Amino acid sequence: MQEDSFSQNENSRDESVPSRVVRLRQRRRRTRYLVAGAAALVGLGLTGVTVIATGSDDSPAPTTVALDTEERAAAAARADRADRPPVTPSATATTPTPAPTSASPSPSTTPKPRASTTQKATAAPKSTRTTAAKPKASWVNPMPNAPVTSCYGQRWGTLHAGIDLALPSGTPVRAAAAGTVVKAGDVGDGYGISIFVDHGNGYLTQYAHLSATVVSVGAKVSAGTTIGKEGSTGDSTGPHLHFEVHQGMWNQIDPAPFMRARGVDLGC
Repeated sequence: MQEDSFSQNENSRDESVPSRVVRLRQRRRRTRYLVAGAAALVGLGLTGVTVIATGSDDSPAPTTVALDTEERAAAAARADRADRPPVTPSATATTPTPAPTSASPSPSTTPKPRASTTQKATAAPKSTRTTAAKPKASWVNPMPNAPVTSCYGQRWGTLHAGIDLALPSGTPVRAAAAGTVVKAGDVGDGYGISIFVDHGNGYLTQYAHLSATVVSVGAKVSAGTTIGKEGSTGDSTGPHLHFEVHQGMWNQIDPAPFMRARGVDLGC
């Protein structure tokens, strides 16, 4: 009987050794986990945590926490929000201007319509008409701006057959119209130095009492051509031009109406 009980005790002792080793290892492992968890809580700022471990494998002592972890995290978040200044919209913020859309183009970027080429082609051309030169008169005053000293008609009992025009001696005398010089000089008939111009239409003009002639017989002259100079030669009382119109060689007519009909007013 003693042998049997001894044998049983031996068996029970042999069987309990490995079990105790395993439980001891498990207890050490749990202790390391608790210590690591406590260190992590301290790193997160959760102080006041007390970790108590028991050496009993079957009934380990409970772990106590002075302040609940979640409550401390919530309190830290509230404290963090309380320390921050309130965020208000900036007073100087400006509303961005929307970019113009294609429906409402900017006035400055609206293209100007171009002129139609058809309009350019139909534009009225500039006038190229020039003022025509005024044609020269066929008949002119033989001594323009000269005062009249005597008209055609009876004077001192005889016929004064022409019109007298007086200006200073040497004033140019012009041909009244185009023609051919048929007489030039003094022939002793009382007219002094005189010139006859045949106009080819049955009429002649005579210029008497000249101081000089500048044309000779046979010269072709135009209306306004200088043919001599005023003087007082022949039967004359002073410098003047004695102007006559002949219808044929010696048929004198009144120069005033004849010249007026041709646009020239001699003043009589």
